[in-house]
Amino acid sequence: MVGKNYAWEEGATLSEHSRKKHQILREYFYNYVMTRCRSPQVRKFRLAVVDGFSGAGRYNCGAAGSPVIFVEELSRAITAINVKRALDKMPLVEIECCLILNDAEPQVTNILKSNLAPVMLEATHSNPNLKINTHYFCELFENVYPIIKGLIRTERYKSIIFNLDQCGHSHVKTETLVDMMSLNESVEIFYTFMIEALVAFLKKNDPEALKTQLSYLQLTSRDFEELIQQTSKREWLGTAERIVFSSFQKCARYVSPFSINNPEGWRYWLIHLANSHRARQVYNDILHQNSETQAHYGRSGLNMLAHDPNEGKTLYLFNASAREQANEELLQDIPKFLHDSTPTLLVKDFYERIYNNTPAHSDDINSALLGSNEIVIKTETGGTRRKASQIHTTDIIAFKQQRSFSFAK
Repeated sequence: MVGKNYAWEEGATLSEHSRKKHQILREYFYNYVMTRCRSPQVRKFRLAVVDGFSGAGRYNCGAAGSPVIFVEELSRAITAINVKRALDKMPLVEIECCLILNDAEPQVTNILKSNLAPVMLEATHSNPNLKINTHYFCELFENVYPIIKGLIRTERYKSIIFNLDQCGHSHVKTETLVDMMSLNESVEIFYTFMIEALVAFLKKNDPEALKTQLSYLQLTSRDFEELIQQTSKREWLGTAERIVFSSFQKCARYVSPFSINNPEGWRYWLIHLANSHRARQVYNDILHQNSETQAHYGRSGLNMLAHDPNEGKTLYLFNASAREQANEELLQDIPKFLHDSTPTLLVKDFYERIYNNTPAHSDDINSALLGSNEIVIKTETGGTRRKASQIHTTDIIAFKQQRSFSFAK
């Protein structure tokens, strides 16, 4: 199965789906570093960034590729962090990044070294507290992964981000993704591929799994073949999301099965894999800050992939209108979720249970918690929360004593 091959030597063209993907990657990585260094107790932050299909770093229009983006955002983040710390008269933070770059083509890696050198020089010169250790490899990713894994473990990096922009599907095995996510709790993966490649892979290697994932639609094989030719249909987008979600659920606790938004045909998928609800929470929020970069077809509340024909399905583009719809659904979904699970729950436990099944913004979830007529949010000391922005993970969600709702069975 062959994915795209960029002509980096002649100058690769930046496609629209890549531009949107880089926009998300840039904003998320900056917020990731800012979040990890937010606590005053953090004096040194060590992380490993692995770009498994790095390319040459620059497109022919001059736009940055992912290796350049990682360095630029490290520089932007540490500058912002240390300016604030200096103003607050706090010790400055140090960041040490192990940047691992791999491309199967040696000539592409040589171009990358030339493109990255001035960016690295500027970043480290303007930020003395930023140290970047760069490692270059020229191998098929599956072949080099054991070496990369050994390097990360030897250097004892606990915070790890993998960027796997291979657009096909067969270049990274599912077993490898599972192994990556098991390195420790603080591992995240950005995984890009073409949906047609995943479907073709499943049809060949696991047809029964694909059949199971499509069973709720009651599609015949001919129906499905016709549907796959119509990637611009919203029904296709919803079907593809379910296939992606089902296929990668075994890889990580949190899987975002959203496609790069292209109404002319949803073909490219950028999924985010994480072990913590906090990572998924931040990812959802970043998508709302960059509305219409990704698309979801389904519900906007707590059960985003519900296939009940009575459930409303809409195109969720992480924009203002989508958030309005989410607010309506969340006000209904949250009390029902508590009714069906447990009437009293820590906010942290609630987040852990719901974030794999919602595209909603964290502010909208908190607003729905506080805005429900059926729910009260209690602090550890027994007080009552009045503002959504003050909700803490140690708070307790409970039903009010006087309850007015009823759920149909």
